[in-house]
Amino acid sequence: MAEAGETVESLAEKVDVHPKSAARWLAAGRIPHPRTRVAVAEVLRRDAADLWPEPFRRRDLPWFRPWAELEQDATSIRSYQPLLVPGLLQTEGYARAVLGTGGLVAPAEVDQIVTSRIERQSVLAADHPPQLVAVIDEVVLRRPVGDGSVMAGQLAHLAAVADWEHVQVRVIPADSPWHTGLAGPFVLGRLPDGTELAYLDNQLRGQVVTDPIDVASLGRRWESVTGEAFPQRRSIELIREVAKTWT
Repeated sequence: MAEAGETVESLAEKVDVHPKSAARWLAAGRIPHPRTRVAVAEVLRRDAADLWPEPFRRRDLPWFRPWAELEQDATSIRSYQPLLVPGLLQTEGYARAVLGTGGLVAPAEVDQIVTSRIERQSVLAADHPPQLVAVIDEVVLRRPVGDGSVMAGQLAHLAAVADWEHVQVRVIPADSPWHTGLAGPFVLGRLPDGTELAYLDNQLRGQVVTDPIDVASLGRRWESVTGEAFPQRRSIELIREVAKTWT
């Protein structure tokens, strides 16, 4: 705080909390809400993991940790993926095949990321899980990742999870024309206080999006991609149909 020229009061004002809350963060073991950690890190121009290392002692890639923390608190998650099954719905075999392709990730790191990804999925089995809506393009079901058994297992898992009350998986058919979602994947999350955030990924790293204008723009893109997708029941039927082709 001193290095950034901030006081307890000025920091509290910039991240929209009471000064007493900000003062508590100076005490050992007092860790703010994940969303607030992201905001404080931006104001202080430091990595959140440097400020509060304890929550980040996990196996995620460093740039993904802020979103992984926010994801655990979300009340709803809306994910659009044109090329891959969303991480929260991947099987271990599928995740391992994705990360192991091309030799770009060291084997030891593959193990760490896969373990973390599977651990993240426990949020869907929590007492009060978020409402998850995942929209994928049909090509995700048909492009081989790993061998046939990996794809068969992944699609069977996808169909099973889509039957859960709090999970929807919807598929955009292959004959759908070009739509705005094909510009890239994105995830929208809503926190208990109603705050909406987003996550964008690219070839190098991902980023948490907090600007309300940018989040609103992605919300409009979400409406567009869901408009192209089959309803839930037809989507599950398609997933099961394609799963048979992998056996």
